[in-house]
Amino acid sequence: MSGTTSRKLSDPEPRNPAQTCVSEVLNQLLCTRHSCRAFRSDPVPESTIRQILSMAQCTATWCNTQPWQIIITQPAATARLGRALYKRASDELPTASNIPYPREYRGVYLQRRRSTGFGLHDAVGIKRGDHEGRRRQMLDNFRFFDAPHMALITSDEALGPYGVMDCGGYIANFLLAAHSAGIGAVAQAAIARDSAYLHEFFNLSNDRFVVAEIAFGLPDESHPVNSFQVDRASIDEAVDWVSE
Repeated sequence: MSGTTSRKLSDPEPRNPAQTCVSEVLNQLLCTRHSCRAFRSDPVPESTIRQILSMAQCTATWCNTQPWQIIITQPAATARLGRALYKRASDELPTASNIPYPREYRGVYLQRRRSTGFGLHDAVGIKRGDHEGRRRQMLDNFRFFDAPHMALITSDEALGPYGVMDCGGYIANFLLAAHSAGIGAVAQAAIARDSAYLHEFFNLSNDRFVVAEIAFGLPDESHPVNSFQVDRASIDEAVDWVSE
């Protein structure tokens, strides 16, 4: 037809400028987010916390179950829980987790775990063989790295692995939402190992599984630990393409 330009079906659709912008913003958030392990004491405004929660609430779930229930602690409650968990971990008291820990780390998963640990220790000046330094750094998990807030994530036990998987998606989106708001955050599975005590502390019903918690607050950018970022595997290491 005169005055028109034909386009083959195989040609890619023209990119919408708005879609390009959204893609670029998401890429920046994904590539610049990191686990924050040092925080300022300033509390996060409730309006900002609600904004983060509203964004994370949009997480896609199996059959739209939305299995998560969240407990947010304010600074005084965060500190009180942190003192209790720190003492329990220091005293090596018996723990009970609602979710089984990995049976083992092997192959590339063990390599990545070790690499992350060595990199984190190097960032804060802990030398190889400094077992006491490593123990101190590990115990900081239970004080939430002095974060003013903590979000405890629980799932309905009847949903089993499906509920836990959906909560994992929620956690990932919470971390991105926090980063988009200038809030530092770190997801911590270490806390979940003491699920029985968390049930007692928060008076949780037996039908809730403790999945993990997220420590969050304004990041302390001057602390060397926040200079540490992990490497990511290439997509070629993670993806198999099947054409036929």
